[in-house]
Amino acid sequence: MAEHAQKLRVGMVGYAFMGAAHSHAWRTAPRFFDQPLVPELTAVAGRNPGAVAEAAERLGWQSVETDWRRLIERDDIDLIDICTPGDTHREIAIAALEAGKHVLCEKPLANSVADAEAMADAARQASAHGTFAMCGFTYRRVPAIALAKRFVQEGRLGEIRHVRGQYLQDWLSDENAPLTWRLDKSKAGSGALGDIGAHVIDMAQWVTGSNIAGLSAITTTFVTERPVSGELVGLGGAGAAEGPKGPVTVDDAAAFTARFDNGAFGVFEATRFALGRKNAIRLEINGSKGSIAFDFEDMNVLQYFDSGDDAEAQGFRRIIVTEPVHPYVANWWPAGHGLGYEHGFTHQVVDLVRDLAAGVQPHPSFDDALQVQRVLDAVEASAADGSAWHPIA
Repeated sequence: MAEHAQKLRVGMVGYAFMGAAHSHAWRTAPRFFDQPLVPELTAVAGRNPGAVAEAAERLGWQSVETDWRRLIERDDIDLIDICTPGDTHREIAIAALEAGKHVLCEKPLANSVADAEAMADAARQASAHGTFAMCGFTYRRVPAIALAKRFVQEGRLGEIRHVRGQYLQDWLSDENAPLTWRLDKSKAGSGALGDIGAHVIDMAQWVTGSNIAGLSAITTTFVTERPVSGELVGLGGAGAAEGPKGPVTVDDAAAFTARFDNGAFGVFEATRFALGRKNAIRLEINGSKGSIAFDFEDMNVLQYFDSGDDAEAQGFRRIIVTEPVHPYVANWWPAGHGLGYEHGFTHQVVDLVRDLAAGVQPHPSFDDALQVQRVLDAVEASAADGSAWHPIA
């Protein structure tokens, strides 16, 4: 860490799952990577005074606020990190950008295309004055996925023909799991589609360098109501069934076929009901010269097939993505010592800080995230009206 590097003073809104992951990244990045700006965990905001104070102590923040607006008003904060449900993103992000604060916003960008368009417009206006915004699609920063992107750019796969994307989890498969904000459309925007499907959509578009141009989709909700009290967690059978319940207003699973703007054919699936799959974000791309395949449950490995190999030796090779030549890896452990989920967030901070210091637009930009939002919207529209094909503007 450079002793006299200028500080990047961060104010974070929200401190739960994503807040903890972001806090770890802000603390860790300058300790393993040379950073032109050193992040300072200046303040964290949350509505519950006691809970936010405890989180600040535990996660390493210097001070607390109980209103996110106070973060934006403070002169000692340069960047606002948004780790709250999607229904709050638009108001916080636009206010921060208009106040001259950089913004890092968790995905999906918003709960609607209209909100995402407003945020992207605000980001474009702010960038003209040297204030930048980025959306947190952290799986781009997994070394194996970054290597897959490099292979596509280098032409190793040739013409891209097939794209298969899945994000499979099982944490909602118990029908007595409690109702949370992620199951409320007014707060989350959508269910498995936006929560996890957004990740694999962004990953597929980023790795291939092509956008989804149209699709045909279905969605479903397997469990339409759930216990409303957290006290019912873990109660099985009749006990949970007899308690008060509330409606689930989002999808439990979504699937769609797609056409990319380069002509490639795509098949996508997102579900939180795939028993036995804990965090299986999968991507397979088949080209005219080769293929790649990735599964986050084996996140340090990229499967690669080269059609130019001798026929007697052809087959998918298992690349252990832990060599110093691989993206991000040289700053970590000796070869063969794998990285984990948290490292993607650290790499996100590394890239963001370097771009801010250089005065260039970080990616994924809000415009990149807006494209993902349009895909999410098209999936819901196609599923709702049963259209065989739904083009994306």
